[in-house]
Amino acid sequence: MDIVILDGYSINPGDLSWSLLETFGTLTIHDRTAPDEVLKRSAGAEIVLTNKSKIPGDVIRALPQLKYIGELATGYDNVDIRAAAGRNIPVCNVPGYSTQSVAQLTWALILELTYNVNRRSAEVQNGAWTRSKDFCFGHEGLFELQGKTLGLIGLGQIGSAVARIAMAFGMKIIASVRHPDKYDIAGVSFAGTEDCFRRSDFISLHCPLTEATRQMVNKDLLTLMKPSAYMINTARGALINETDLAAALHDNRIAGAALDVLSTEPPPAENPLLKAPRCIITPHIAWATKEARERLLKEAAENIKAFLQGKPRNVVNGVTQF
Repeated sequence: MDIVILDGYSINPGDLSWSLLETFGTLTIHDRTAPDEVLKRSAGAEIVLTNKSKIPGDVIRALPQLKYIGELATGYDNVDIRAAAGRNIPVCNVPGYSTQSVAQLTWALILELTYNVNRRSAEVQNGAWTRSKDFCFGHEGLFELQGKTLGLIGLGQIGSAVARIAMAFGMKIIASVRHPDKYDIAGVSFAGTEDCFRRSDFISLHCPLTEATRQMVNKDLLTLMKPSAYMINTARGALINETDLAAALHDNRIAGAALDVLSTEPPPAENPLLKAPRCIITPHIAWATKEARERLLKEAAENIKAFLQGKPRNVVNGVTQF
């Protein structure tokens, strides 16, 4: 089999082995692929793997030898899955590989908001503690998580992992999901999205990006939040209307935000959140621990193995017979 990886660098910048994928055939790895290079680089390949490179319908239809598309990620909005289904090409993703890593960064962001560790460390390094008249300083803005309310928008694997950690902190947990009757998690109550925004001290997004959820966090929902509440997003950047969030921060309508994702990545210099006050932004790293990336490559290899055996797994476009 001829296998092409369109954007391998983010998954494996050199600290992992591609050997599991090499067992299936001739592997060609591109660190990055520009949109106008996707067709040329995929030509002749029977298997194409992508992390974030877009594979649109016209490209899929122009690749007669293509038999399988593998998402080196959980999200698959970068692939035209309908066009692939029209060609009877299964599209398979890798769910669940980064659950613990994303939950971990979610809490790193929440804890940073409670103590502003980085800012206080910088103040100490700049001599503020040395100049202090007291044995400690900087009491302002510190608060405990115990008794605070965490609102989760989405309660899949990652949202559930975040909820379990919240319980250890003694927080109250409410969640907004489409079908509450399908969940039975002790310590989690359910509410509508607007109610979650009204009641929560922290709102954390853990839902997929769909046309229904795109820019769901907008001025209307942000206006419902407490002035003391925080917005957390480790899911998809396009879930938030970034102009509206930046305005809420500038106008002090909410206490702050911590984001690992933006609507366009890397972000253009004019993204309003880059200059918004009280806004922590990390460069989409929640998923990228070495352990998570190792799991990703292992599961991607298992997906290909299952496909070659005629029993594809983790199919997102319904093609199970080909």
